[in-house]
Amino acid sequence: MTCTLAAAITCLRRIAPLELAESWDRVGLLVEGDGRAIARVLLAIDVTPAVLEEAQSIRADLIVGYHPLLFKPLERLDGATWQGRVALNAVRAGIAIYSPHTALDAVEGGINDWLVEIMGDGRATEVAALQPSNRFGGNTHRIVAFVPESAVDEVRTALAEADAGRIGAYSHCSFTTRGEGTFFGHSGTQPTVGREGHLERVQEIRLEMAFHKRNLRAVVAALHAAHPYEEPAFDLLALDPIPAAPRVGAGRIASFETPATVEEIARKLEQQLACGRIERTRGSVGPSPASRHRKFAVCAGSGASLLDVAAAQGASLFLTGEMSHHDVLRAHALGLEILLAGHTNTERGYLPRLATAMESSGLSVLISTADRDPLVR
Repeated sequence: MTCTLAAAITCLRRIAPLELAESWDRVGLLVEGDGRAIARVLLAIDVTPAVLEEAQSIRADLIVGYHPLLFKPLERLDGATWQGRVALNAVRAGIAIYSPHTALDAVEGGINDWLVEIMGDGRATEVAALQPSNRFGGNTHRIVAFVPESAVDEVRTALAEADAGRIGAYSHCSFTTRGEGTFFGHSGTQPTVGREGHLERVQEIRLEMAFHKRNLRAVVAALHAAHPYEEPAFDLLALDPIPAAPRVGAGRIASFETPATVEEIARKLEQQLACGRIERTRGSVGPSPASRHRKFAVCAGSGASLLDVAAAQGASLFLTGEMSHHDVLRAHALGLEILLAGHTNTERGYLPRLATAMESSGLSVLISTADRDPLVR
């Protein structure tokens, strides 16, 4: 079964709405490819040269790489960096590249919830986001445009292409009402309807679509380009933020159904994550090795930014992938025992679950065999 790239992106956005991504992140479609139909998707953590070669060998049309290939803006696309070379070669091969990254961390049922399941043997209680997201709706503004009925579909489509009218995994969301518009063209005007020097009355449609402020310029430009009037009438309205969703956002905090020691938890993680040795902090500085932990926090990848909020919410144990020496010392000062499983080891085991979710939407998905932890433990 094949689908368009737009349909594949809709599927991915339904699984992990990009509105949930951190503001600093680079998520979504990073390389467009050649626009071919999507028949096969290759799933990986990192889009390395080896992963791109694998995608070409299996004739994949789309690579979904959890980590963004192009995280730092490129000053030039000349192959001077390995990321630039991969992007160039993907373009030459016609392969698209997409990244969900922190949106997949934040969404309910995403990577952090998977880590909670592993830590708590599927029986963790009181699960909540460490930093609940208040951006689930994603839209910060609404454009209200007044359009002649004959041009409504064209204007709606143009605004949608500028990313207005997107709610979660749905696009082209709008609301319309009919009414009468009036205008008087003074000397020098060239009204599309009627003529200068006369008060005109026109049946118009009030078209409303929400959008994020980062797309403000694009949305206004799209309106001007598609609207038939010389001077389109429109309003821009700021929206109040949507209240935080307690189970959606950065990291997770939860309670063990049965308290456990750090050794018990570490052994279980080594088996579940298949990552070899789990690094942990010394109990002589933090909690005693014999301490039985009741409340824990998790953050896939690199979670040092959430240490303070985890401690403030009563966690005594924190699982993440990696942490600097000084952040480990800070964790001790906060009374947190730290478990470090390796950056990609806190993410890689989720790929089969992501593949299943994508396949349920009709995509044909293979998990990369060339993608692997660059460190040996």
